[in-house]
Amino acid sequence: MKRLLPKSLLGQVTLAVALTLFLVQGVNAVFAWNIEKDRVETALVNTLGLRLIASQRLRDSDETNLVVRLDPRPPRQFEQRDGAPRPPRRGGRRFSGTDFTRAEIFESLPVDRALPELEERLAETLRNNGRDFTELRMVARPVSADPVAQRFLRRLAMRWGLQDDDIPSEIAVAGVSDGERWDIVRAPIRSPHRHFGPVFPMARAALLTALLCFVLWLVLRRITGPLAQLTQRTERFSQKPGAGKPMEPSGPEDVRRLIAAHNAMEARIGAMLDEKDVMLGAIGHDLKTPLAALRVRVEGVENETARARMVDSIEDITRTLDEILGLARVGKSDASPEKTDLAALAASVVEEFEDTGETVALEAARVVAPVHLTWLKRGLRNLVSNALRYGGNASVTVLTEENSAILRVEDTGPGIPEERIADMLEPFTRGEASRNRATGGAGLGLTLARAVAEQHGGTLELSNRPEGGLRAEFRLPL
Repeated sequence: MKRLLPKSLLGQVTLAVALTLFLVQGVNAVFAWNIEKDRVETALVNTLGLRLIASQRLRDSDETNLVVRLDPRPPRQFEQRDGAPRPPRRGGRRFSGTDFTRAEIFESLPVDRALPELEERLAETLRNNGRDFTELRMVARPVSADPVAQRFLRRLAMRWGLQDDDIPSEIAVAGVSDGERWDIVRAPIRSPHRHFGPVFPMARAALLTALLCFVLWLVLRRITGPLAQLTQRTERFSQKPGAGKPMEPSGPEDVRRLIAAHNAMEARIGAMLDEKDVMLGAIGHDLKTPLAALRVRVEGVENETARARMVDSIEDITRTLDEILGLARVGKSDASPEKTDLAALAASVVEEFEDTGETVALEAARVVAPVHLTWLKRGLRNLVSNALRYGGNASVTVLTEENSAILRVEDTGPGIPEERIADMLEPFTRGEASRNRATGGAGLGLTLARAVAEQHGGTLELSNRPEGGLRAEFRLPL
């Protein structure tokens, strides 16, 4: 389900608005449907009630054609042009024998459908209008099952000029009994207006949603477009600080201010990194010169043991300076990455260790990826060196997993405590407590390897193997 949800701000806001609009339209459609349904039911109850009241008056009257007035006000008198009074207009409803029938029983059919709610409303209407009865029945019945209804609807169609498609297929049959006989009336059951059905509100909601989402997309794109560019700019800056021109502010005022602040932050960070590189270069230059002079002077020491210790100390300082300067230069090259066979790269690193008498296992599949060859070899060399130093052996594997190329180095040593794995990637952190370079190094190898991985937009992951030992992986995006 989470895969179907949009991840961008534009998609999430658009989806939220669309769902909200559908919900509101759905609630409005339910209210409109209930109102229209109540209107149709009220009209049906009033029609049946009027005919039942008219049936009683017709039965009590001697008139053959009864007119029930719909307007309770007295008729207005008008004068003709010659001054003679004009007979009042009969604003009433003329009934005939097809509107209602008299029967000994209220005949129920198997296809009848009870209408208890409308039956109660009809009973209340009749009581309010003085129609007495001892029993009341009301059902819905298909027109095809009621011959009287068929004649009734034919007369109704002729009166109103209805087509066959306009004639309802279901009719309401209501009857009241005075204890002896039943007065039975019929009225067509009309469907609510099509605009209040389920299709029209959904179509209207879909149209409004599409229109609103399009307008919202145009508005949000002005906001999210610069934000997306800012995200890409930040990702590039994290991989290669100080590269490229500042981003041009665009979008609303708040987004423009954010981009301007980001440009200022990038410029300040870039200046600090440049100052750091200059400082490290100066330190390397200023220290290496006296170290070289000191190395020459040490050769004049007659005590061989003291001379050897001095030489080792000078070499330790020189190597540490080289690692510090190398760490500072990672990612500073303007050269583009080159497509390289990672299996061949790993084989060349393994051969370097084999030339020194070390045994390193290699299992590599052919994987081609754009990399900075020199730096990646140096990072892989550091991982293999750590495996040989702490585990006594090393195994290199090259493979692909999903959309990543993996350079894996494993050993069978003691591994690293879980709580110290993150710390081991920090500068000058050693896995061995002594300060002996032969067993612990300077603590910059994993830091340099992590910087190389980040230079390629990847990660360096450390984990303990279930069977024992440490696993270090370069995960580089393809």
